[in-house]
Amino acid sequence: MSEKQRTLAKEVALSGRGLHTGVNVNITFKPAPANHGYKFCRTDLPGRPIIDAVAENVTDTSRGTTLVQNNASVSTIEHALAALHGLRVDNALIELDGPEAPIMGGAAWKFTEALKSAGFTELKEERNYFVVKQKIVYSDEEHGVDLIVYPDDHLSINVLIDYNSKVLGNQYAILDSIDDFEEEISKSRTFVFFHELEPLHRMGLIKGGDLDNAVVILEKEVEQEEIDRIAKMFNRPGINKHTAGILNNTELRYPNEPARHKLLDIMGDLALVGQPIKGKVVATRPGHYANTRLAKLIRQEIKKAHSKKNIPDYDPSVPPVYTLEDIKKRLPHRYPFLLVDKVISLDETTVVGIKNVTFDEHFFQGHFPDEPVMPGVLIVESLAQCGGLLVLSGVDEPEKYSTYFLKIDKLKFKHKVVPGDTLLLKMELVEPMRRGIVMMYGQAFVGNHLVAEGEMTAQVIKNK
Repeated sequence: MSEKQRTLAKEVALSGRGLHTGVNVNITFKPAPANHGYKFCRTDLPGRPIIDAVAENVTDTSRGTTLVQNNASVSTIEHALAALHGLRVDNALIELDGPEAPIMGGAAWKFTEALKSAGFTELKEERNYFVVKQKIVYSDEEHGVDLIVYPDDHLSINVLIDYNSKVLGNQYAILDSIDDFEEEISKSRTFVFFHELEPLHRMGLIKGGDLDNAVVILEKEVEQEEIDRIAKMFNRPGINKHTAGILNNTELRYPNEPARHKLLDIMGDLALVGQPIKGKVVATRPGHYANTRLAKLIRQEIKKAHSKKNIPDYDPSVPPVYTLEDIKKRLPHRYPFLLVDKVISLDETTVVGIKNVTFDEHFFQGHFPDEPVMPGVLIVESLAQCGGLLVLSGVDEPEKYSTYFLKIDKLKFKHKVVPGDTLLLKMELVEPMRRGIVMMYGQAFVGNHLVAEGEMTAQVIKNK
């Protein structure tokens, strides 16, 4: 049975301090139309810039998740997004009059309560799930981090954390159904180790920190003088716990509250996929960086699936965006290595080029004389040249730059390409270019057949 998208029935607002900035901020959740997704609006900035809550806009994950778009940023947004995600709210506009979402007790519970008080409205459009068909993996062997999404018919999350801590030990948390998020996950608070507090404070972080907003883990007995000094730093006198355990003398809400909070963070960061997913997430030692990398990988799979449904149309009678002469002004390649004949479509994120494959291509002389087949490496080179045209289209004086490919990943060849074929070469940005590095996803088609696909990473460098 199909499910309908939903949004809030009315707007609801909360106020609080940002965890790291210490700035008082008002946050307002507003209803939004179908297919709007989650968007943040910085009402305190000129033009009220909008920031799409998608993984490509993540720029920092050091002590929370930060998004940047349209010369504006918003940080520590994971708990607010977790509440929306956990309550199955598909569309919302989130307005803030400051740079950081308020910490609101260090969990998602206050956001959850506020959203429930606003109520929900069902929309006419169906909820657009991404159904995981094959496992998706993010792994960091050096740090023992593994996040895997397996195919399943609903969202579930399993988390294991291990910080080599005698107090925490190994902890597990499980969310079998998103319906259990409110009671089982949303109340779990963030946690921090006692020895991290002063370094974070010196770094200019946790300015809005309060020992009521976090579970502070004391790994070993500490002199009362040291506890008093840190407590004074956070305006919380009267703490006298010496033994290893929970510093601020508060009762844990769950025996495995830290693990449940890590699961909460995953819920918030996976909201950056941009649509709900059906899959089983198994996470070992997750964190914001790994979570958002996984969200990016899932979004790449979504884009691939979308691209396969959208084979470019080619009408030879329509004038090209770039002729061969235009291409030669932008790329340094020449015969016999210029492998794009024209560009038929180009925007900020996607390019489609054409390569006419004829029998008199030089490589057919040896590959193979009796059964001519275009080498796969040259199909990839054709895609690479199209990718260069896409990247250089956003650069002033593109003739002064070159694009060098750094990595090719997940490359697959589906069909052979032979004389007489017309290759449609499609390249899409996976995420915006940063520091001259760009990731793209490429597909080559002959007619309605996908003949090759893969991910490519390149660097744009100014010519000497």
